[in-house]
Amino acid sequence: MGRAAEILDVTPAFLRSLDSAKLIVPQRSGGGHRRYSRYQLRLAQRARELIDQGTALEAACRIIILEDQLAEAQRINAQLRRGHRNGTGDPPAPGH
Repeated sequence: MGRAAEILDVTPAFLRSLDSAKLIVPQRSGGGHRRYSRYQLRLAQRARELIDQGTALEAACRIIILEDQLAEAQRINAQLRRGHRNGTGDPPAPGH
């Protein structure tokens, strides 16, 4: 956790607060140390940006979750569109 906090220029308490808020739940080493993935570090960095702008922790976590869901939906949509253009996907819904 100390190294992750150093990389992000935050306190370990900040990372623990993200864990408590269930935004990021790190893996644990055999000795019980928190291990963060690069993806989790990106989420923590985004949380820090939002909180630095005055967003409450709970609201920042919700924003990040929604941004992540939107990005995933856009990725799936793009994948489906590519499949449709290649003749392998389902046709778009009527009106689209």
